[in-house]
Amino acid sequence: MLKKDKPKLVEEVSHIAKNYSTIGLLNIYKLPSKQFQSIRNKIKDKALIKVLPKNIIERVLDNINKSELKKYITGQPALIMSNLNPFEIYKILEKTKSNAPARVGDIAPKDIIVNAGKTDLSPGPAITTLQKAKLKTKVEGGKISILEDQLICKKGEVITEDIAAVLNLLKIEPIEIGIDLVAVIENDIIYPKDVLRIDEEKIMEEITKAIGNMINISLEINYPTKESIEIMIIKAYIEMKSLGINAKILEKEIIEDLISVANLEALALESKISR
Repeated sequence: MLKKDKPKLVEEVSHIAKNYSTIGLLNIYKLPSKQFQSIRNKIKDKALIKVLPKNIIERVLDNINKSELKKYITGQPALIMSNLNPFEIYKILEKTKSNAPARVGDIAPKDIIVNAGKTDLSPGPAITTLQKAKLKTKVEGGKISILEDQLICKKGEVITEDIAAVLNLLKIEPIEIGIDLVAVIENDIIYPKDVLRIDEEKIMEEITKAIGNMINISLEINYPTKESIEIMIIKAYIEMKSLGINAKILEKEIIEDLISVANLEALALESKISR
C-alpha cells in the first residue's frame, strides 16, 4: 500500500465505523484463509470485518474516539463492526469455531485428556506411540485398549511431537479454529473476551434459584407478588380447609372431608369396641 493511500483508507474505514454502535478487535493469527472467508460470509449480515495493518487500525480508533481499545491489539489484528451488543457478537463468533488436529508447537487451549476405552488401533508401532505419552495399554480382541484416563497435556502447554502423534493417531482434534474476539467497546465501555465468555446454563440455573429464593421469602413474610400470589392462595385455601376440618365447621368445600374423617373415626371406634 502506498503511503498516500493510507490517509484515505483511514478516512474511509473511520466513516464506516461511525455507522456502528459496537467496535471490536479480532486476532486472526494462524486462521487459514479459507476458514476466515467462510466465517466472514456467514456473519456478513450481522457484522462487518476489516483486516487492516496495525497502524491503520490505531489511527481509525483514534479517529472514532475509541483510542482506549488500542491496548488490546494483538497477533494479526482486524476490526469488527456491528450494531449487535458485545455478548451477541461473541456468541455468534463462538458458534463459527470448529475443531482441528494438533500440530507440533501448538498451545493446548485446554487440558487434553485421553479417555480409557477400546480403540480401533491394531498392535504394533501404535503401542509405542501411545506409551510415549504415558498411556497404559493392553491388547483386547486384536485391538489396543487404553486402561485409564490420562492427562497428556495441560492447558497452556506446548504440544510436543509425541503428544501430537498420539492425538492424531486417536483422531482427537483439540485445537479450535476460529476468529478470536479480543475485546469490544460499546457506549464507551470495554468488554474483554473474558467478560463476554459466560456459561448460559449456569446463569439460567442461578436466575432460577434466585427466583425460587424470592418466592420463598415473599411466602415467609406474606408479601404477595405476581410470582407468589397463586402459591399464597393455594396455601391459604389448604390452611382454611384444615382449620375447618379440625373445627368441624359444616361448609360445602369440606363436607366430603368431614364425612371421610367421621367414617375413619367410626371405624376406629368400632375396632376398639370389638376388642
